[in-house]
Amino acid sequence: MSSSAASPSVPSPARRVLDWRLRFGVLSLVWGFSFLFMKVGTESFAPFQVTLGRLAFGTAVVAAAMAVKRERLPRGAWTWVHLTVAGFLLNALPFSLFAFSELTIPSSLAGICNATSPLWGMALSLVALSEDRPTRRRVAGLGIGFLGVLTVLGVWQGFHGLDVTGTALALLASLSYPVGWIYVRRTLAGSSHSHLSLTGAQLGLATLQLAVVTPLFTSVPTSFPVLPLLAVAALGVLGTGLAFLIQYDLVAEVGPTTAQMVTYFTPVIATAAGVALLGESLSWSTPVGAAVVLAGAALTQSRPRTDHGRSEPAPGTDRGPSEPAPVAPSVTPETARQARHGSRV
Repeated sequence: MSSSAASPSVPSPARRVLDWRLRFGVLSLVWGFSFLFMKVGTESFAPFQVTLGRLAFGTAVVAAAMAVKRERLPRGAWTWVHLTVAGFLLNALPFSLFAFSELTIPSSLAGICNATSPLWGMALSLVALSEDRPTRRRVAGLGIGFLGVLTVLGVWQGFHGLDVTGTALALLASLSYPVGWIYVRRTLAGSSHSHLSLTGAQLGLATLQLAVVTPLFTSVPTSFPVLPLLAVAALGVLGTGLAFLIQYDLVAEVGPTTAQMVTYFTPVIATAAGVALLGESLSWSTPVGAAVVLAGAALTQSRPRTDHGRSEPAPGTDRGPSEPAPVAPSVTPETARQARHGSRV
């Protein structure tokens, strides 16, 4: 059992090879381009195969980091049971749903659907987390956010030209994240294991789940085209493994409030990448609706001012700012206490 503290320590100056702003930009780009990587990967491989490859590459990166830091896997039967559920809800299920959704919808739309995760989390926390009290600001943010979703979908046109199934799968993927975070909060928030140890185990278990499911529903690819294969590798190495390591380094150095702003750049980058590199079409309702979604999400995570002029932590947090929305969500006590926030790819 690892004896390291669950909360990440502030990096020493020697570790800060790159300024945090550069790392913030890298993380935004990696998460934004993850939707493009998925789109390219699903052109030659089945969605389950893309997800399995993503998880395998991501697990390898985190395992390497654990080896360097001499971290041990967590112990305890119930810890592994909870990590199995967490791996399913936070990795195997949403990653697969996004991959399936991109068979029929643009990567830009999938990225925008991912941005609804804080809205789902806000709605669920009002029911599942007793300490999350509704406020006018948060309820207004929830309403504005879902109005943005309807704008993206073009509901006044009767969803004309929109693949309803693919969009629903992407929205379900974004819903899976807060469900998983709430589960983690209720089961693993008190764990003494390090975040690296827990996440390494979680990703490994999610990989095993896909390793069992994938052969049952897919056949071995007859060819391995270079570009889709590189896309899957980038999705795992960069969008899952490396992104996790950068994320926690940012949280430790600049705090979760600043780090979580990545959430608002991800759909913008996903949309720009899809349009510029994949030639995806973009109607006016997509960027307008995305802006409304992000405004609503930001409002649900805003904090009222106290009598002393300082911001009060949002209900449901650890009396501090909200965590960044992870692509490969981890299960530290810090992130577990942020159950209603974030999006992820």
